[in-house]
Amino acid sequence: MSYKRFGLLLPLSLGYLLDASAAGWEEKYYNPMPEAGDVVLPMPCEGSMVFRKVFIPVAGPLDDYPINIGQDGAEYGYVEQTRPTFIAGSFTGAKSDKSRYYLMAKYEMSQLQYAALTEATCPTAATKMRLPQTAVSWVQAIEAADKYNLWLRKNAAGKLPKEDGAQGFLRLPTEVEWEFAARGGLVVGAAEFRDTHYPMPEGINAYEWFAGAQSSNGKVQLTGLQKPNPLGLHDMLGNVDEMMFEPFRLNKLDRQHGQAGGYVVRGGNYLTAQADLHTALRKEEPYYNAEGQVKNKTTGLRLVLVSPTLTSRERVASIESSWKKLGTGSNEAESADKGTVQSLNSLASGVEDKALKEKLQALENQLRASNQQQEETRDQAIRASLNLGAFLCTKMLDDGQYVDFLQKNYKLNCEGADKDTSCDMRKGKLEEQKDRLHKLSRYYASSLVESATLYGQPLLETQVPVMEEIITRNKQLQDLKPYLRTHWANQKAFLQKQKIDTAAWLNSCKTVTQ
Repeated sequence: MSYKRFGLLLPLSLGYLLDASAAGWEEKYYNPMPEAGDVVLPMPCEGSMVFRKVFIPVAGPLDDYPINIGQDGAEYGYVEQTRPTFIAGSFTGAKSDKSRYYLMAKYEMSQLQYAALTEATCPTAATKMRLPQTAVSWVQAIEAADKYNLWLRKNAAGKLPKEDGAQGFLRLPTEVEWEFAARGGLVVGAAEFRDTHYPMPEGINAYEWFAGAQSSNGKVQLTGLQKPNPLGLHDMLGNVDEMMFEPFRLNKLDRQHGQAGGYVVRGGNYLTAQADLHTALRKEEPYYNAEGQVKNKTTGLRLVLVSPTLTSRERVASIESSWKKLGTGSNEAESADKGTVQSLNSLASGVEDKALKEKLQALENQLRASNQQQEETRDQAIRASLNLGAFLCTKMLDDGQYVDFLQKNYKLNCEGADKDTSCDMRKGKLEEQKDRLHKLSRYYASSLVESATLYGQPLLETQVPVMEEIITRNKQLQDLKPYLRTHWANQKAFLQKQKIDTAAWLNSCKTVTQ
């Protein structure tokens, strides 16, 4: 939405910015549950808003990450059915970083924060003003974000993160941004991500507010009273539902329907039944009713901090270069389909008939899109093979060390003059475990060789840092990181020497250290 639309509002909305009489807010009013990794931005009236980074394991400006959102078997499939989509981050850190991120507000916008953005005089901070701001229209939510953006650029431009020199900006989240964060992002495993709730080890009552005497008891609650989701975000599924940036669309199996309607509202609220509280929950709200703009007492908002996409001439040139290579195999070994793409391009460029040229170009684009889809599916399979290799490496370490332990005990008790009465049993157990380890090593070797032969070093090498980033962000998988590196070292050794060395691979996994 253009800033020009709200130009007439600026004199009124920015008048309070000169009011420096208000004391700064105590942390308890804007961040009642501080946590490592919190990103704090200043607000008018010496206030603050807290954000959390949501990482995506791809670094290139045209790279994105495939996910599934929605819920299988949903009663309202036309609203919530699972569909594939993609997500990418806005900001990069150091040049060596293998991921990008966007920032999502840690809490739903409070009455205190909304008043600081919209009122002519600064509000007095109080605990009761930590209640989420509700009963605002979608247009008012956009206006609040607009005022915050303008204030930051005038008063705290240095606090805004930048991407390629361009300042970030605040807006309502997209559905994909919201649901990816609500499910736990990269911090949770694939199975947990696809579950109806993010992991709640202490039970849903400890994390979300919903209908009933055992939870909200029919009243909106202060922000930040409950435990956060794995990304450190509070009240994602309950308390008040939250407005999205884009209009509502129905679900047509694996894609969204062509009609755009009202705005999307995500999550549940303090009047939602516990059984209905899930990450795929979404509904449509009209922008207007007979009385004017729609304002619901159960609906609030949460902001995200993102960057523009086309940030500079250099970034545009980089994106153009990457786009031209999509589906053409420019960075891969030649294939029949990729050669066909190039042939179609050459053929179309030499055709003078306009209609025929357009048909050839359309065919080329269709083939490129098909190739691109195949490449994305292949990359997912590569990451799965790398994950399997790392896991098998951990298994070989555990089983290998167990065999060594049994071998040592057998030698101590059964190879001297005084044999233990249990030697036959010990020998049987030792041989059994040796056989298991042998079979495991052969399976590992087969998996390593097959994936190396199928994909080749360039394709595998591209996905290793992506898989490393996924493992790093997931607390439950972090211990896999040295095993992934060991597996990749084993795989590279095979690719370079074409030598199957099962014993050496077993030994490398047995000697992994954290």
